[in-house]
Amino acid sequence: MEKRVGKQTIMFTSPPVIVSTASIVGPKEGNGPLGSTFDKVLPDTYYGEKSWEKAEQKMLAEAVQMVLDKADKKPEDVQFLLAGDLLNQTISANYAARQFNIPFLGLYGACSTMFEGLALAAMLVDGGFADCVIVATSSHYGTAERQYRFPTEQGVQRPMSAQWTVTGAGAAMVARYGEGPHLTHATVGRVIDMGLKDANDMGSAMAAAAVDTLVRHFQDSARGPQDYDLIITGDLARVGTTLARELARAQGYDLGQRYTDCGLLIYAHDQDTHAGGSGCACSAVVTAGYLMQQLARPEVKRILGIGTGALLSPTSIYQGESIPCIGHAVVLEQI
Repeated sequence: MEKRVGKQTIMFTSPPVIVSTASIVGPKEGNGPLGSTFDKVLPDTYYGEKSWEKAEQKMLAEAVQMVLDKADKKPEDVQFLLAGDLLNQTISANYAARQFNIPFLGLYGACSTMFEGLALAAMLVDGGFADCVIVATSSHYGTAERQYRFPTEQGVQRPMSAQWTVTGAGAAMVARYGEGPHLTHATVGRVIDMGLKDANDMGSAMAAAAVDTLVRHFQDSARGPQDYDLIITGDLARVGTTLARELARAQGYDLGQRYTDCGLLIYAHDQDTHAGGSGCACSAVVTAGYLMQQLARPEVKRILGIGTGALLSPTSIYQGESIPCIGHAVVLEQI
């Protein structure tokens, strides 16, 4: 049976199952509206380590171990570990992976990494290349700020369009058999660059890529917003979400009340995160916690999630480059 549908979408003939998930977050995230949906909330952002970078690595490794424990699996039961993060050369994922002795594929999709990983894991399982795959990713406010912007110790004032990088790690086990929601479709995004250069307004930069993937998914699958109980983007937050609604409407799709964003859900208005949340962990921990809980409700049958990523780096900023962006979509269903 042909698995490809349209130009960019894959329909899995034997939809893989998400058999376990794990989410670990920092104290700010734990104090937010979704605090009760996370498996673990850290007491502080150092987590007993000497640096934020080591704390991030520790979170990611712990999230991977947690999905193994929840599924009653051992590392040797897993054929592939797909993981990534925001730091140069994906060091959080690389150093966490050395603890498990699982064949490892490092990923970089910026904040879209979790959804990129879920799509690839589903391809591996549905294609017969694996029976069990773990997908994981992480980010940390302290590590991302001093890599992409300024050391937090400088107290640099952030514009209201800026987003707050989520401190956390999320992981999911995707398997051929088991109990849980199924991954039925994946739409792989294209790199979209609108010529925007403001690294403090990634929501505006990513909105067009999110809508490009959204529209392509609808066209490929012959579906529309009405076919989903929930449509959620990765981390466009307030600025990008408003723009995404307008861009979708211009192409004939009214997203209505079905649409929300991980960057909007994870923090409360009074937590001083400006535009909302971002970072690899943003969509990862919201998916591992909140979305899995939503899919456990009988009235929620089908969710379309689009992970969004701004594919910039400190090097590209110094070169005066604009910000290329990506959006990858997966469909999560109760079957």
